[in-house]
Amino acid sequence: MIRLDIFSDPVCPWCLIGKANLDRALEAHPDHPFVIEWHPFQLNPDMPAEGVNKRDYLAARFGGEAKLDAIHARLAEAARTAGLDVNPDTPQRIPNTLNAHRMIHWAGLEGRQTAMVSALFRAYWKEGRDIGDVEVLADLAAETGMERAVAARLLATDADADDLRARDADARKKGVNAVPTFLIAQQYVVSGAQPPEVWKQVIEELTAKLNAESA
Repeated sequence: MIRLDIFSDPVCPWCLIGKANLDRALEAHPDHPFVIEWHPFQLNPDMPAEGVNKRDYLAARFGGEAKLDAIHARLAEAARTAGLDVNPDTPQRIPNTLNAHRMIHWAGLEGRQTAMVSALFRAYWKEGRDIGDVEVLADLAAETGMERAVAARLLATDADADDLRARDADARKKGVNAVPTFLIAQQYVVSGAQPPEVWKQVIEELTAKLNAESA
């Protein structure tokens, strides 16, 4: 098996699209060699704990409502190409995602990491839920088969927060400056929301290499 480390943030639309493209390739190749692990990267690490109004924040960042609408149109089209029905304006707020990354970490300890990542993407991009809210996160824990009460107790503490911040900082020091970023076999970096065809080629090449080594 081959490690596929993914650096991602649930509020990143290109991470959502990148996951959808990867999922399509993995479904088409059920014998793929990947063991997937998700890693923290906050797009907005200085975001206030309560978050901000998403549209106001992005319009100010990108130079106005018209430019934001153009960006959203391109994003919606890219999502459709990936098989997703996404309205970029569905989420009303941009949260601080540290607690969401803590949930991904804890889900990983129970073998539910990818399920939690999927739940966070769905909650934010499809349902417009505030994934910075600890009650929402506790609900998502329950939805992915974790103990809601345990998640709520952990979220009420600072457990693993410093570790997640340190992992985020370490990724940046090692050159991860945008997400999604995929690290294959701890050697090869693939950046951005690559189409399924790219992943198909990667999977086929890795599978052929593994088969040759085992022959």
